[in-house]
Parts: sequence; structure tokens; C-alpha cells
Amino acid sequence: MGARSVVLLVLDGLGWAAVRERAALLPELSGLEGGTITTTVPSTTSTALTSIACGAAPAHHGITGYRMRVGGRGLNVLRWQSGQGDDLPDPREVQPLTPFLGRRVPVVTRAEFRSTGFTVAHLRDTRFTGWRTVSALLEHVRALTAAGEGFVYAYYDGVDKVAHEYGLRSEVYATELALTDRLVGDLLDRLPGDAALLVTADHGQVQVGPEGAVGLGDVRRLVAAYSGEGRFRGLHARTGAVGDLVAACRELYGDRAWVLTRDELFDDGWLGSGGGLAVRGRVGDVVLAASAPVVFVDPGQSKEAQMLSQHGSLTADEVQVPLLAGRGRA
Repeated sequence: MGARSVVLLVLDGLGWAAVRERAALLPELSGLEGGTITTTVPSTTSTALTSIACGAAPAHHGITGYRMRVGGRGLNVLRWQSGQGDDLPDPREVQPLTPFLGRRVPVVTRAEFRSTGFTVAHLRDTRFTGWRTVSALLEHVRALTAAGEGFVYAYYDGVDKVAHEYGLRSEVYATELALTDRLVGDLLDRLPGDAALLVTADHGQVQVGPEGAVGLGDVRRLVAAYSGEGRFRGLHARTGAVGDLVAACRELYGDRAWVLTRDELFDDGWLGSGGGLAVRGRVGDVVLAASAPVVFVDPGQSKEAQMLSQHGSLTADEVQVPLLAGRGRA
């Protein structure tokens, strides 16, 4: 396209299925060039955003899910919190790669993310510009491009938030899609003709609802700890119980999930190449990757099951995301 500058806009939660099936609500996005690409495994925000920023697969950068086992403790990656006190791991050690090849890229994202551990993990040493309203997001991107920046990274999370709370069949979700499409159009209207806008996403969504919650009481005696999230549930076995846990999960849940061992995930390349022992240990001995519209509930995280749409697994609706491009129209 011969663009002088490029803006990469990441729309959290906007899967390719939504772009294809809701085209009438998305005239701006539908008018862009491009198609679908595949996101990371698991198809979740913490993993995919790190891969976008670092240009690496999860096995390489080490952010293997929404919740991971790090140093024998559970870590909520997005919140960078552990339920076991304040002695948290250093984000630079958990995720050692330098974002954007070490370039001090301008990043336009939510202002409240400025000092979080996850921001340090996947956006450290960038030039952070926070927004609290969509109008600020638009104007920050416009000003940075007008100032001659060759590349700007921008992030918007409205689709994901609304989908989780209201589901994919609600009028609120439809309205959010239309507003997000308007955001894309407004951004194109503010970019000059020699600037390119690239639009992508971190994952799609699957409608689940509380009726899709699957308890894990039948295998609880074999499980020492949990990781991941409802549609990509990691089960860390008690000492000596790995074989029994694998067999039990395949018998009990094999009709609703791909039941994968840790070795299968890493050795078969689902998380990309690499992955030392420390990174492998962040994932469960067994992973339940939901194939049906269900979530596998961690007994200590029961609120997860209340979200109406979810993601994380390997279905097309979750892993297929857009990569679309257009020229500025200012």
C-alpha cells in the first residue's frame, strides 16, 4: 500500500464470525480489504496480545493463558494478582521478550492499564498514551499520526466486555458492534490518505451462559490446582495421579472437549515451538479445551460461569479473527 504510517487497531473479542455474520451492522469493517487469520492457543486476551506485541508464539513468550501456575502459585495474568499474598513474580522474568523488537512504539490503550503487571509484561518500554473515552482514543491516534509516527498501536475492548456481560444474541451486543464499526470509520476519517489502518482481534467468542457450566467434582480428588479459564481449563494433577486424571477426563468429558495432555500441547506445537520446563509447568497436566458450548468450572472461580459468552478454546468461532486494512480518508 506504500503507507507512510500504519495504525494497528486491536478490537478485543471481535471474531471473524461476527464480521461475517453481522456484516449489516459493520459497513466500515466490511468495506476493508483482507480476511481471516488464526489467533493463539489458547484463544484468550493475555496470550494473544502478548503474541501481537512480541511477534512470538505462547511457548516462546511464556504467557500461556488467563491464569497460569508460576513458581507453584496461581497468577491471574490480566490483573497480575495471586490469591497467595503480594509476593508477585516480576513481569519481565515471566515474559522475557522485548515488545516491538525494542522500538519505543506509541501505544494508545486504556489509561487504567498504565502501571499493571500485564502491561509491563507485554508493552514495557513503549510510549504509553492512555484513553478514558473513545473520543480521546481517536484524537490520540490522529495526533500521533499527524506528528509523523510510522507505527501506532491502539486497543479497544468494548466488544469483549459487552459479549461477556450480555451475550452474543443481545441488542446490547448488536449496538456495540455498530458503535465499534463507527469507531473504525471515525478513525479512517482522521487518518491521512498516506496512512494505513490495520484491524485485527485477539479472539472471537462462543455463546455459553450459565446452563453451559460443567462442574469437575468427579475428578476433583485427582486435582491439586487449576489454571487457564472455563473453555481452556488446566488441571494440575496430584502427585502420582497424572495417568488417572487423563483417563478420567477422557471418559467423562471427551464428548464435550478435546482432552489434551501438557506434552501433547507443547510437543504437537499447539502453543508454537519451544517451551522450557518453567513455561510448560504453567499449563495443566491435562487441559480441557471445550468443543461444545460449555465451560469447565474451577471450584474456586465460580463467577467465571456467569459470563454469557466466553472464549479460549480451539473452535473456529474462537480462533478465527479478522485482519483487515484500509487507507485513511482525511
